[in-house]
Amino acid sequence: MQIARGLISLRERCGLTQVQVAERAGVSKTTVSRYEMWQDRARIRWATVKALADACEASVEEREALVQVAKSQTEGWWVGNSAVPEWLDPLVSFEHEAEYEHLYANTVIPGLLQTRDYAWAVHQAREVRSPNDEIERMVDARIQRQGILARDPALHLWVVLDEAVLRRDVGDREVMAQQMAHLHDMAGEPNIEIQVLPFSAGAHAAGAGHFVILGRNDERNPLNSMAVVYIEMRRRGLYLDEAEEVAAYKLTFDYLRSQAADTSASLRLLAKARQELTS
Repeated sequence: MQIARGLISLRERCGLTQVQVAERAGVSKTTVSRYEMWQDRARIRWATVKALADACEASVEEREALVQVAKSQTEGWWVGNSAVPEWLDPLVSFEHEAEYEHLYANTVIPGLLQTRDYAWAVHQAREVRSPNDEIERMVDARIQRQGILARDPALHLWVVLDEAVLRRDVGDREVMAQQMAHLHDMAGEPNIEIQVLPFSAGAHAAGAGHFVILGRNDERNPLNSMAVVYIEMRRRGLYLDEAEEVAAYKLTFDYLRSQAADTSASLRLLAKARQELTS
């Protein structure tokens, strides 16, 4: 998606048609069209992206921004990993490129903050027909995905958790107690903010929907910027990148943050939930 938007922007800036770009880059018009449509990610080649960017007279910075995105689509740990379903592949790719992730969760703890035992219980409930070794691979992939929080520079994660997430027993009480302790510890990291939306907040801006906003801002090179919303459904994900849709979800998240308990009060709620589980 980011490559497609970038190439279209470069081509339109130069006032070229797809045929003209194809002639300059030494590729077919079908190739130019395919790269601008972005659906066929499996056939993206960074060398072709470089050639198309050069054909559109991109600056070195603009070209390298798009090339790095293309390389990540073939070199990322999740590429070809059977434990990462095809519908989740774009989310992991976006996380790899993003500077920040804003997330509202109303059913379970988000994958980036799950303990191993909690993740096992979640996958076991969802994949009722999967053998244990397959569930184990899924859990391994989820834990590996969490490495994005420790990279340099680290992804900045801001999470609003509905209080229902703290009250829903996943696994047993020991698993939940460990999960609450893990959330409390993670909230102390400089790149992680956790707020709890208490039941007392009443009706709220998100309604009932879990959603994720991922983004990166680069004022010097707009082609290196991105913003996308991910909405999870049963065995598929919906990705939105139209400016108006992204803006609407950003506004919703701002409302949620204002309705939720502040970070200090949220830490106390997490501690209380853990104490109730261990008492």
